[in-house]
Amino acid sequence: MEIIKYCKALSDETRARLVNVLLEYELNVGEIVQVMEMGQSRISRHLKILSESGLVDVRREGLWAFYRASEEGHGRIFLDGITSLMDAEFDLVRDRNRAEKVIRERTAATRQFFDDIAPEWDRMTAEVLGDLDLGREIQTRLPECDCAADIGCGPGDMLEIMAKSSKQVIGVDNSPKMLELAEERFSDNASMSLRIGDLTHLPLRDWEADCTVISLVLHHLPRPLDALREAGRVLKIGGRLIIAEFDMHENELMRSEYGDRRLGIPQEKMLGWLERARFTVNAVTEFKVNMGLVVVLYEAEKQ
Repeated sequence: MEIIKYCKALSDETRARLVNVLLEYELNVGEIVQVMEMGQSRISRHLKILSESGLVDVRREGLWAFYRASEEGHGRIFLDGITSLMDAEFDLVRDRNRAEKVIRERTAATRQFFDDIAPEWDRMTAEVLGDLDLGREIQTRLPECDCAADIGCGPGDMLEIMAKSSKQVIGVDNSPKMLELAEERFSDNASMSLRIGDLTHLPLRDWEADCTVISLVLHHLPRPLDALREAGRVLKIGGRLIIAEFDMHENELMRSEYGDRRLGIPQEKMLGWLERARFTVNAVTEFKVNMGLVVVLYEAEKQ
């Protein structure tokens, strides 16, 4: 019986603590060790039991493995039924706070990485994209509108393109150095609004934008679905969302040299996230680029 299997998997305090944390965050083993303050072998043993039970999913990318509480199926139904029991437990609240600290540290490290490489960003991007003019491909898909937003705008290359079809353009990034470079380009442009902020908590009002672009950003985030939901929040009903993202790959250089959190995102996963974020996907287009990578353009509309 499945209920007995799930109950046995959670009959250990350590495994209950692990599930509590993984319900909120996707973490690798090193991060989990940091949160739980236990040895890696002990953590790995408990994660194996949880994953075999169906309560925890593991996402493997090259040499890395990331763990998160199951998002669907009977395991998820079981977890949804017990989460309220974890809310007020002191030890579990403490673990969630530790996990939040780990996420903050990771976000700060990512921000510092992009601050450091900001002057080289155009060159690094060209090395990967090769002959693909991604800006032009996105431009052909942009609607004429009053307000467009580039989520994760970097030094502003896409902002200049979006300004050709939108009366007002909003650029958001969490790297101060990237925004400084964008400000240098658009200091005299009154129609350009540059805002610092996290991509999962956008500094935009509800329904503020007619169109949003997320170009080669989601693979840097620990929780891409949250960013898609935020894009949906700031878009008007019927608003256009254009995403450029790497398809799933195995090139570890993208993690070590370009700071990628994920080695791309499988198309099936992306389509599932868009559906959960209440978008209708109208078109999907693939482009082969350098380093064995494939860039996928998704054109979606807010329901």
